[in-house]
Amino acid sequence: MSQSARRKRSSPKAAPRKRPDQRSDPKLKYRIRRNIPDPAYSLPELIRPAVPTSPRTKRAKDDQVNFAIAGIPPVGRIEPQPFLKWVGGKSQLLAQFDEFLPEKVERYFEPFIGGGAVFFHLKHRFPQMRAFLRDNNDELINTYIAVRDHPKSLMRRLDEHLAEFRADRERYYYLVRSWHHLPKAEVVERAARMIFLNKTCFNGLWRVNARGEFNVPIGSQTNPGLYDRENILAASWTLEGVHLATQDFRDTLNEPRRGDFVYIDPPYHPISLTANFTSYTKEDFGMGEQQELAALFADVSRRGVRLMLSNSDTEFIRKSYRGFKIYTVKARRAINCDGSKRGAINEVVVLAGRN
Repeated sequence: MSQSARRKRSSPKAAPRKRPDQRSDPKLKYRIRRNIPDPAYSLPELIRPAVPTSPRTKRAKDDQVNFAIAGIPPVGRIEPQPFLKWVGGKSQLLAQFDEFLPEKVERYFEPFIGGGAVFFHLKHRFPQMRAFLRDNNDELINTYIAVRDHPKSLMRRLDEHLAEFRADRERYYYLVRSWHHLPKAEVVERAARMIFLNKTCFNGLWRVNARGEFNVPIGSQTNPGLYDRENILAASWTLEGVHLATQDFRDTLNEPRRGDFVYIDPPYHPISLTANFTSYTKEDFGMGEQQELAALFADVSRRGVRLMLSNSDTEFIRKSYRGFKIYTVKARRAINCDGSKRGAINEVVVLAGRN
């Protein structure tokens, strides 16, 4: 065969292979796979998945993006406010406290967490701060755990409580109040009960009897706000990675080491015989406990721990902490049956170590 004939002869072309994504439609050239959110999911579930599967750093970045898309301020940039009313809460004093707080905190301990205003303030300022929050009130610690781990379930349960409260106010309040000693495994149910009672009882007072049973009467609120959604989400984000435990203050104060910062906000020593309120738990916090706390304060300070303590401005307290730096701040009195006696009152701040 000649060279020219060989060039003219062509080999049969192979049939084009069918792409696996074309299936039976020859017009379909390719398929684009997009991660489009399922419309069945609600906005809160897109913002904070029920079960985070990524490390904290990735989740923090994702939260910022999702909040920006939704037009909601990113939770990491919001300083949470206390989600419970608490006698002696420190929100009103934060501006005065700023001059006493350290310029840097790596590890933080608080043996009487209460409303948590100082913790939220510091954690917002020092995002990498490791925090160990304690209290002897197991219901209180459980509520912090629920806010940290189950914010959506908690808010749904609070919505149910509010609907029932609006339908039959007094009957429902005392029904919920009678649910003493719920099973420990019922984290969300216990937390929702505490927040509901705290926001609907007289003056937001948390008081228990010798059996540890909440016994405050109903307040005057007819349509209370049980929670602020944005604040609960911000608090939940801020509490992630924080160690929470029910613990006696004596044990908590054994944990800090040199350079750590501890803020101590115990039940206050009464300024008068009629102002003796220390019943946050079934164990009272009397003069003996105040003296023991003062002795521990001195012992911990000798270990090189930085300490800050709040208490009432009384001769007994000033004498208990003599030798340390004592400053005075002004606070508003919130709990008093006589409205005319709710005004500014002196409190002391005691400092030890180099803050």
